[in-house]
Formats: sequence, structure tokens, C-alpha cells
Amino acid sequence: MVPSKLKRPPSTRRPGGAKPAPPAKTPTVNYKALAEFRFELRKFQAFSEAAAQKESLTHQQHQALLIIKAFSSHDQVSVGELAKFLLIRHHTAVELVDRMTKLGVIRRVVDNEDGRRALVKLTKEGEKRLRKLSKIHFAEISAISPTLNRIMKLFRNAVPQVLATIIGGWRVVLTASTT
Repeated sequence: MVPSKLKRPPSTRRPGGAKPAPPAKTPTVNYKALAEFRFELRKFQAFSEAAAQKESLTHQQHQALLIIKAFSSHDQVSVGELAKFLLIRHHTAVELVDRMTKLGVIRRVVDNEDGRRALVKLTKEGEKRLRKLSKIHFAEISAISPTLNRIMKLFRNAVPQVLATIIGGWRVVLTASTT
């Protein structure tokens, strides 16, 4: 077996024998801002899970109520769509819907246009629990918004630096390829 002629990867080819371009400068990463941001997200997630638990719901059930309410204004949400929004498999969503139906927070209805499709609706009890949870979540978001805004400002300030580094790297590559 004769080996085929090896080619350089496109990133290392040198047009006309030009010297290789120096590697682009890596943008500075604000690790502290990134760590603070992730910490705030984790704190909010922990708050949300505890709030759902006080309403005798799992955080996934709370999220399902929110999705059903948010996306059912025009059409009802199917079990498949619920699975998609929750990033879970269809059969897991079916089990979740079964448990939530037993809790009395949602009900399953058959799609009039496609009898194979199951749609889900909030019950009055589901509406009540979601309303209560939403109020305290909005209050918590309001409380943490100054911190999140401060962190996001650090990220926004870093964007021009990152873009300048990327554009500078492209200039070096373009200059090297035209010489």
C-alpha cells in the first residue's frame, strides 16, 4: 500500500513560501467575572429549587409549569415540545406529565388535529402554584440584578478587547498570505 502524499493542514500552509504567521494573541479571560457569574446562577438555581419544594414540586415540575404557561398562549404545548424545552427525552417527559397530572397541576388532552399527540394544560391549582412561584422568582431576580448587571458590564467591556485580538490575528494572517 502506497501512502498518499500528505498535505499540510490549511492553517500551516505558507503561500509562496512566506514565513508562518505568529499565533494570534489569546484574549484575556476574566476568570473572576466568569466565576462570579456562575456562582450567581448556582445561587439562583438553589433558591428556585427550594421555592419549588415549598410548593411540593420538584424544580423540573416548576419549570414544566412555566413552559406550559409561557408557550401555550396560541397553541397548547405537546408532551414532545415539553421534552424539548426541558432538554429531556420524550419518555421522561411522559413520566413527568403523569406525575404532574396525579398532583393535579396539569391535565392531558388529546390534540383535535392529531389524535396521537398529547397536549398539556395547567389546571387552576397549577396556575395558582405557578403564580406564587413566579412572584417570588421575580423578587429574587430584582434583588440579584445589580450584581448580574455589574458582572455583565465586565463581560461587555471585554468584548472590544476580544474583537481587537481576533481582528489583529486576522490582519497578521492576511498580511502573511499576501506577501
